[in-house]
Amino acid sequence: MATNKITLKRDLSLLLVTLYGLGNILGAGIYVLVGKVAGEAGYFAPLSFFIASIIAAVSTFTYAELSSRYPVSAGVAVFLDEGFGLQKLSLLVGLMIACAGIVSSAAIAQGFSGYVQVFFDIPRWLLITLMLLLLGGLAVWGISQSVRVAAVMTLAEVAGLLIIILVGVDQLPSLAQVYEQQQQLPQQDSVPQGFALLGVASGAFLAFYAYLGFEDMVNLAEEVNDPQHTMPKAILLCMIISMLLYAGVSMVSISVLTPAELSRSAAPLAAVYTKATGQAPVVITVIGVFAIINGALIQIIMSSRLLYGMACRGWLPQFLQKIYPVTRTPLNSTVLTVSLMIIFALSLPIVMLAEMTSYLVLVVFALANFALIRIKQRYPEPDGVMAFSPWLPRLGFVTAVVFLLIELLSKFS
Repeated sequence: MATNKITLKRDLSLLLVTLYGLGNILGAGIYVLVGKVAGEAGYFAPLSFFIASIIAAVSTFTYAELSSRYPVSAGVAVFLDEGFGLQKLSLLVGLMIACAGIVSSAAIAQGFSGYVQVFFDIPRWLLITLMLLLLGGLAVWGISQSVRVAAVMTLAEVAGLLIIILVGVDQLPSLAQVYEQQQQLPQQDSVPQGFALLGVASGAFLAFYAYLGFEDMVNLAEEVNDPQHTMPKAILLCMIISMLLYAGVSMVSISVLTPAELSRSAAPLAAVYTKATGQAPVVITVIGVFAIINGALIQIIMSSRLLYGMACRGWLPQFLQKIYPVTRTPLNSTVLTVSLMIIFALSLPIVMLAEMTSYLVLVVFALANFALIRIKQRYPEPDGVMAFSPWLPRLGFVTAVVFLLIELLSKFS
């Protein structure tokens, strides 16, 4: 007798997918990254964020179109298979992306344990293990439940950024004042004086990573309602919202604190809040913890779906296809993902591995854009697909390669 195959549950709306993606993009990064960008670009940090947003937005259109053409869990791995027809390349890149997500969560777990140990004397290994096991259990419990939890924490992150904008908006300087302030920076500051093109470019490279995360959204495609239309809309909405938030936060930050003060602070947004209000940054600190937990949960969901999707294509062992029938979530791939996260977090040099993922992201962006170029040559505009100008993936490929070369040259120069 034929039996119906259990599939992932389609239970995600445009709002939930957008909040999931925003949580992945915003993450904990912006809460410290704005200081590093200010340290490179000075009072022109908002310009660095603007340049980075344009570069990221180009590839956003590529992922939006690819997610509409191929709404499947394996995401980029499938995109590359459709574009190049090289299964080994698709498998390798898919595993590297899953590894990047696992390493990212491991690093996040270490950061979480460090924060909790300030207040409670609990062994590091126990904190890391409990956090990841609880989040893994939430991911298995159900996609709608786990994404709704992520959505609530994302709203908290957005609220934190809006608070920063509101407390400092009345201190925003004019463009003429910005240039004058940059010219008058003390010589002993590490921030360059005047309009330093190299500083703005270096700041843009750092700011670029604050926009990453939209590329992981595609792995939820098989759990989204009407994915061919919902996924591209959600990806584009996430980029627009994050661009507006980052513009506001970066402008307010350099109006409240000097670039040197921002660059020296381990928690620059907390410092901005304290300087603007004269109050302890308790709310911002708590929201930062939410961002940490949210980032780990989102990476667990992303990595497990990617492994599941590749197993469904026959690229990975079939046991990773197993779906828990009660919640219709990928059980085995989630268990494997969480287990590897715990191992990485407790035993490997996370900082070095996380640095390597930065190069991986740019390589994947270049490959995804090039794959879409080839796909559009064969199938220009299939029915029901949200398609964009063929020049966008070409521009995305060039910008990703140029950014990658700049980073490699800066490391070895």
